[in-house]
Amino acid sequence: MTTALTLLAADAELAEPVAAGWQLVVAALAGIAVIVILITLLKLHPFLALIFGALTVGLVAGVNIADVLDSFADGFGSTAAGVGILIALGAMFAKLLADSGGADEIVDTIVGHASPRALPWAMALVGSIIGLPMFFEIGLVLLMPVIYLVAKRSGLSLITVGIPALAGLSAMHGLVPPHPGPLTAIEYLGADLGMTLALGVAVAIPTVIVAGPLFGKLAGRWVVLDVPDRFDADDFDGNGSGKGAAAGEVGDGAQTLTATEAGLRTERRRPSFGITMFSVLLPVGLMMGKALVDIFIDDESNLVRQTFDILGRPLMALLIAVIVGIVTLGKSSGMTRDQITKCIESSLPPVAGIILIVAAGGGFKQVLVDTGIGTKLAEWATAANVSVILLAWVLAVLIRLATGSATVATITASSLMLGLVEGMSAGEVSLVVLAVGAGSVFFSHVNDAGFWLVKEYFGMSVGQTIKSWSLMETVLSVTGLVFVLLLGLFI
Repeated sequence: MTTALTLLAADAELAEPVAAGWQLVVAALAGIAVIVILITLLKLHPFLALIFGALTVGLVAGVNIADVLDSFADGFGSTAAGVGILIALGAMFAKLLADSGGADEIVDTIVGHASPRALPWAMALVGSIIGLPMFFEIGLVLLMPVIYLVAKRSGLSLITVGIPALAGLSAMHGLVPPHPGPLTAIEYLGADLGMTLALGVAVAIPTVIVAGPLFGKLAGRWVVLDVPDRFDADDFDGNGSGKGAAAGEVGDGAQTLTATEAGLRTERRRPSFGITMFSVLLPVGLMMGKALVDIFIDDESNLVRQTFDILGRPLMALLIAVIVGIVTLGKSSGMTRDQITKCIESSLPPVAGIILIVAAGGGFKQVLVDTGIGTKLAEWATAANVSVILLAWVLAVLIRLATGSATVATITASSLMLGLVEGMSAGEVSLVVLAVGAGSVFFSHVNDAGFWLVKEYFGMSVGQTIKSWSLMETVLSVTGLVFVLLLGLFI
């Protein structure tokens, strides 16, 4: 069945170059340079930087400003209508999971059954599960008290315990929908969401193992830290005393979590581990189910296929997850109707900025598409016999290093890859999406808000943060690329 995403990609492939190839390349580089300078030097919000970047592309390419504005508006609107809705639904579900105590139940159940030797592996599993529905910053805030507590009680290095959890969170954020980055790349490139989800999980699992427990063991020897006293660990052991200091605000619109709130959640009746896991994995199962049904059932009139064609769509899957979560997470934890309403309402303001950035990225993408730069790049890449997957990763890495933003890296790299995926199979396009995702998390450093968030929570110096967090992100990115390339041998 032809989807709107497929049509979007098909339309993009028809764009004819509006100028000579060298001029289009200069236009694209100028637009990217403007975005980088505005974000890194002038500290302008990425939303505005992307608008100015789009205008720069149009001006250098010789496109009428009115046409540039029309292209930007079209791209902004289509992206907001597609990805924006999914980000909002994902934020609602994540807030329900956090406020109901479901996230705490996952953490306590998995960590509580792990031996000291298995704790880093358990933390990687916790980070991956919590990272499925939650943004990186929110997951980090939720897990930091647990990381402190586990490190204190086990006697293990804070880095040995913490790096695996961070690897799980970061891998899910970069590789697995319904996170904004993968979703954006899927929409831009017309990839199949269910297949990308399945392949993303297949890549994420070994990647987390390498960048998490295995690298964390080495990093724990390089960076030796005492557990910071920011939290009193006993406040998070399930007694609900809530005496610790506030965690404070975190960047990129993430929600605030305080020791008092954590204590209140532990006093509230938590949903069971089984119910919580069912709620978390429900949208994942629906989307993967649609992909499997599409593969094994060719008859479009088949009732099972028609059912999954509806239930497995991202919007429907996440909408079902939110509705089910209201009952399985909210009601089962004893939350009143007013509390549930307030919980859902409070989930939206923190992600408003993310939605605007992603939508503005859609406008920037559309301007690039309409100039025909993707068509030219595709012609050159074909002539030079360059691996599309490797090229996608390199582009994302370069933009990530320059801007510090995984979202901007994903948006820009995906935009430049549009013409190159023409004629590729669904599986190959999904691998290009994953290559972009892997490149977008490469070497987080001082221009990345996540760098400073990790530095402050772990109480590290800049050098220690680079030797642990930054190197972990690099290992994760390179390992992800390696497994994507290995899958490419069979797809």
